[in-house]
Amino acid sequence: MTRRTEWPGADTGADPGSESAAESFGGPTEPGRGAGFGEGAGRRSRSRSSGSPSSSRAEKGEPRDPVEQARNICLRLLTGTPRTRKQLADALRKREIPDEAAEEVLSRFEDVGLINDAAFADAWVESRHHGRGLARRALVRELRTKGVDSALIDEAVGQLDPEQEEETARELVARKLRSTRGLDRDKRLRRLAGMLARKGYGEGMALRVVRQAIEAEGEDLDGLDEPF
Repeated sequence: MTRRTEWPGADTGADPGSESAAESFGGPTEPGRGAGFGEGAGRRSRSRSSGSPSSSRAEKGEPRDPVEQARNICLRLLTGTPRTRKQLADALRKREIPDEAAEEVLSRFEDVGLINDAAFADAWVESRHHGRGLARRALVRELRTKGVDSALIDEAVGQLDPEQEEETARELVARKLRSTRGLDRDKRLRRLAGMLARKGYGEGMALRVVRQAIEAEGEDLDGLDEPF
């Protein structure tokens, strides 16, 4: 990796849904404390007594304005967990937030840096490669499912040094090697190579790394069928 990417706001230790972030939108952070909800209990009492659908929303502390609803939903989802624009858009659609209100809030969040798909992709690649040993192919698949733009994905996975990727593959095999001892060599090779394939490593690299690891133990693999 050529650089370490931090999540937006990570340098301050503040969650994306913190008070300072919410102030960028001219409102408080607490759901249910949005515009129009500080005018006394009388109005809320009348709404509750009416039994209307709006009274249920009021009891839950949800604003009636769709923009405020969208804003609160996004802040809750972003608290402690960075998300892509598509993930947030899908959540708003599921909550039946009008498209115009959703677009207004999502664009504003991007303007102030609470949504940053490029930073998300960089950090995802770094975390999932070092934490789970995933290779480029698997990382690309994951980022696509999260709605990250293809150009941003290419840039993020492009930070993976091919030598580092192969070294990670060797480390994965070394950790699993002992557990395969006692198996016949064909099954052993297939199991280790299959583990690398599931993590996104190409067939050529996976087979080469596994063969080298097994041969280093003194086992002869000449004439062995390839596992793929």
